Amino acid sequence: MVAGVLAASSPDSGPWPGVRASWRRTLAVPSTAAVDAPGTRRQWHFLDNADDVEATGREAVGTLLCVHGNPTWSYLWRTLLAGATSAATLAAGGPWRVIAVDQLDMGFSERTGTFRRLEDRITDLGDLTAALGLAGPVVTVGHDWGGVISLGWATRHRGQLAGVVLTNTAVHPAGFSLPPALTLALHPAVHKWGTTTSAAFLRVTHSLAQPALAPEVRAAFMAPYRTAPRRAGVGNFVADIPASESHPSWAALDSVSSGIRTLDVPALIMWGPRDPVFSDRYLRDLLERMPQADVHRFEGASHLVQEDRDIATPVFDWLAKNVLPAGGPAAGPAGVDLAVGPRPRRPRHELAGSEGTGSGTSFSRAPSRPGHAATADYRPMLAELDARRGDGSVAIVDMLPAAGRVPAGPASRSVSWAALARDVDDLATGLADLGVRRGDRISLLVPPGITLTTLIYACLSLGAVIVVADAGLGTKGMGRAIKGAGPAWLIGIERALTGARIYNWPGVGISADDFTPATDSVKRRLLSVAATLPELMANGRAMRLAASAPVLETAAPDDDAAVLFTSGSTGPAKGVVYTHRRLAAMRDTLKATYKLEAGTALVAGFAPFALLGPALGATSVTPDMDVTAPRTLTATALADAAAAINATVVFASPAALVNVLATAAELAPKHKTALSGVELVLSAGAPLAEPLLARVQELAPNAELHTPYGMTEALPVTDISLAGIRAAGDGNGVCVGVPVSGASVAIAPVAPDGSVDPEPTTQAGVTGEILVRAPHVKERYDRLWITQEQSTSIPGWHRSGDVGHLDSGGRLWVEGRMAHLLTTAGGVRTPVAGEQAAERVAGVARAAVVGVGPAGAQVAVTIVETAPPAKHSGLAAPALATAVREACAGSGLELAAVLAIDAMPTDIRHNSKIDRAKLAAWASRMLAGEKAGRP
Repeated sequence: MVAGVLAASSPDSGPWPGVRASWRRTLAVPSTAAVDAPGTRRQWHFLDNADDVEATGREAVGTLLCVHGNPTWSYLWRTLLAGATSAATLAAGGPWRVIAVDQLDMGFSERTGTFRRLEDRITDLGDLTAALGLAGPVVTVGHDWGGVISLGWATRHRGQLAGVVLTNTAVHPAGFSLPPALTLALHPAVHKWGTTTSAAFLRVTHSLAQPALAPEVRAAFMAPYRTAPRRAGVGNFVADIPASESHPSWAALDSVSSGIRTLDVPALIMWGPRDPVFSDRYLRDLLERMPQADVHRFEGASHLVQEDRDIATPVFDWLAKNVLPAGGPAAGPAGVDLAVGPRPRRPRHELAGSEGTGSGTSFSRAPSRPGHAATADYRPMLAELDARRGDGSVAIVDMLPAAGRVPAGPASRSVSWAALARDVDDLATGLADLGVRRGDRISLLVPPGITLTTLIYACLSLGAVIVVADAGLGTKGMGRAIKGAGPAWLIGIERALTGARIYNWPGVGISADDFTPATDSVKRRLLSVAATLPELMANGRAMRLAASAPVLETAAPDDDAAVLFTSGSTGPAKGVVYTHRRLAAMRDTLKATYKLEAGTALVAGFAPFALLGPALGATSVTPDMDVTAPRTLTATALADAAAAINATVVFASPAALVNVLATAAELAPKHKTALSGVELVLSAGAPLAEPLLARVQELAPNAELHTPYGMTEALPVTDISLAGIRAAGDGNGVCVGVPVSGASVAIAPVAPDGSVDPEPTTQAGVTGEILVRAPHVKERYDRLWITQEQSTSIPGWHRSGDVGHLDSGGRLWVEGRMAHLLTTAGGVRTPVAGEQAAERVAGVARAAVVGVGPAGAQVAVTIVETAPPAKHSGLAAPALATAVREACAGSGLELAAVLAIDAMPTDIRHNSKIDRAKLAAWASRMLAGEKAGRP
């Protein structure tokens, strides 16, 4: 059956921004829907890029069948129609045909006068594809309730199906009540007026766009629904939402939600987390049903994710990599030949049993566990703890806060290796009895110390995946991180559980502590607490002693182990997934690089390294400090912690060490004695200038000082000692030394326009993006498919996002971030050399160099934080500005302006990574004469 091309002069013909007249089609289709009488034909309107495909001179490699939701129409998919025949898509193996339908009673399709339920709409879509003779391969694309309908078509046309693409949608209530917005829209007093009589429902939907829709785009979305009769389908769509099992459409919904579990095709989900209707809980439900799906969450995007972000580019990139066979088009009419089509895929979420040992773990007191057995290239994270389960010596020490310490009472508490191993076994058993399973994600909101360490190793023992969104991200950042990771369980102190309730963080609540008898029942109810850790440990111990503990299947080396988060200093914090193998490789790298043998005594002023203590076989202690504010570490607190374990190693962030130096006058002779026993001081997170390191050396005179360079995605990457810093001298950037054990570093040269040459080099003096390769590099970014693909776009390497160069001695020099490059009329400039020069000027505490102006014509501006702090932010004093200009000129950087600020905006975790993007925007406002406010 041939579709008709809609005449340009027909009613409601547009023009609509982004829609080509040649795309518009109409077709009369025989209906087999139950709601229609036999012999009924329905008039469909849809957009079809068949003419564009024909113009390429190539056959389409497949068809995207795009289905809108309520209250949009096929206009929603215009960027896919345009991108399907773009030069980039053709180069990647295209073109693709795109058919974007207007569902009956919606868009510019026929107003049928019937109430069409979900089953009817799935049948309708099948009727249309049959009339079009659509044979395959087909990739369904759906949004909102169009997602359910497209998936319904997919489950009934498996022979044609090559893949699934979804944007914000839901296939099941997933145990939750309807979102408030839909509950209101369904209320009898609101429903007809809000959805049909008025255009309120449309206006509210359009207002969800982030940023706001352009007026002409908003008008295009409104075009098919300008009168109440044309909005009848909008009201019916809302009324057909199956909110309970008694609803007429519940059976159809249940059939779809069950059927997609057996779809064995690639899937891509692109999500707007700010959607007030289809929130992340529905994403979690989809992933439970379609664990093979790739996911990208666009932070800041909302319901109309197609309008908020570019989805066309990633969709066609994903299709090329996951649906098209290597080197050729998708297979023919019978659907994709899976033998040569989509590549074999392993589920990335909850891989329970996929690569397990099969024997599980019986939590006996044997010296080793079958599930934790080592292989030639892999020694589990729990191996050292298993080996020392009969050891009565101290494993972990918690320094008690001085403010709450009992006079003349103990300054610390500790746990032995034997007790730690026992507690880990007890807690793992208790968690398993509660319902925690291998692959479950568990958010841990507990301060560093004995409890958190026990929790982490119990989770690793179970094969559960720990989610560590630390308080250093701030409340807003933590919330984004936790919602993005979507944990099934959330374990926290009372303050964290309160936050979880207030901010609706996901996960069944478990309290880190017991409540008092007087408040127990009330707090359990208010905080939605299912159990407490002391209860779980007691229950687990009783079960083990009674020989009734379950046999627990432990994780395979390549199963997910942890989701950690970047600091958020260059945007929203990104989740970084580590497998058990990669975590173990990180441990092994640290051990080999710094000779951290069993028996090492580690003071961890940087929380992650306290958690590695048991895996390293090191006794560890966290000083009395606020781990969310590194600058709260004092010299006496550091020395007290060192004395508590006779420390040989200290790890602290630069901000922490700066405050240690600032409070060093408070050290008593006993403190100095404790610090004199330290043999190694490590500082990472941001550069620490040589003069400050020299002062640290005076505090720890017998220690070797090292400043490893790395990132959440790979820590460490390189290492340099104080002696090495002095030997390197001054240069363009910060010298961070040579690659650590097992790591390799290369450079992807940067072009004058800021683009990157994908051919890696190790040639000295070439500036570009720093590339990293090591066994301990992340497995992937979590639910950030686009980010992950970009980070691995140079085969065999992780693209760090940092910019730098190698010198003739193979040492790496970091010159800044790729995002902070200055693209001037004279070419690309990096910021760090100018910042170092400015920081050598008297009165400058910290400096940041930013680019102001359009790309390719930016000018350099230096912003300085003065000591003492400036009373007013703005143009620097003339004498200071002159000195800074002269210093930066010596590094080859000509400045357009010098600004002073009272305090630099930095990340919370390190208190040291300067947010140059905020500063650049602030400087632009300041120099334009606008009200600049704060960065």
